[in-house]
Amino acid sequence: MEQAHMGHAHMGHAHLEHSAPQGISVTGVSRSFGSVHAVRDATLTVPPGSVTALIGPNGAGKTTLLLMLASLLAPDTGTITIAGHDPVTDPQAVRAAMGWMPDVLGSWPSLSVRASLEVTGRMYRMTRPAAAARATELIGLTGLEALADRPSRVLSRGQKQRLSLARALVHSPSVLLLDEPASGLDPAARVALRELVRRLAGEGTAILVSSHVLAELDEMADAAVYLADGVTASAERIAQAGAGARSWRIRSLDPNALGGALRAAGAAADTDHLGTLVQVSSEAAAAELLARLVTAGVPVTAFGPAVGDLEHTFEGLNRPALQDGASA
Repeated sequence: MEQAHMGHAHMGHAHLEHSAPQGISVTGVSRSFGSVHAVRDATLTVPPGSVTALIGPNGAGKTTLLLMLASLLAPDTGTITIAGHDPVTDPQAVRAAMGWMPDVLGSWPSLSVRASLEVTGRMYRMTRPAAAARATELIGLTGLEALADRPSRVLSRGQKQRLSLARALVHSPSVLLLDEPASGLDPAARVALRELVRRLAGEGTAILVSSHVLAELDEMADAAVYLADGVTASAERIAQAGAGARSWRIRSLDPNALGGALRAAGAAADTDHLGTLVQVSSEAAAAELLARLVTAGVPVTAFGPAVGDLEHTFEGLNRPALQDGASA
């Protein structure tokens, strides 16, 4: 099992090097490939000191959008700024301020982990001693000490992900783009990744994370952007989707007492090996139901949404009525 130490090393004071970082701003961006409209209308902001989740089904346009943010594709229409710079007109300034972790690492298989990081540092115009010091710091930060002098071709998928993250952090960027960063990581490394991402945000970094694992994003992100068919959902649609009825899971030391109290409350319930599922219309209704259970003397040991907020909102956005609204 991989051991990870991402949350335990000092990151330095690199964010002070970027004057007044402004995060990410995208307005009315589109990009087509021939007749394929990969991104139709994307608008979003990621302020400094925050983590935003980028959520959408396969083919939604997430990768195309990330490539435009990373200055690797130019939008057909709309505007993008990264740390106050335009990736089309000033890609060098954007790349100096931005860390980019793609979902698949393109590495130099014969170079060691340490050499890969040192070369990356030199590409960002760091002096040789500074690049070497930063490589050592990042090897500790990402728990790659035991592999530091091994060629990168021997790394596992999860270890390559950690090297990819380290390379994205070499120049201490004020904006960070992460595409499926937890792919291949073991549970300990996932926890360490989450702690590191939150700490980087606390230091002022603007972070955009794309992932298919919504439960993971729920624990990491403070905001979300939902992309479907190349269009970002409006705040109104997100609020509507999140306000719908949802399942809450209840566990009790006395399942019979729980069932009786739910029947008395007129609540329809289904039971499985994880507990009892009850549909509630809102958080206020859930609070009222919990109060009734406690008043009835039911020994409740767990009471909460069956799925996280991001998954609930994503499901709501994919209901037919909301999809029709998006198409309109």
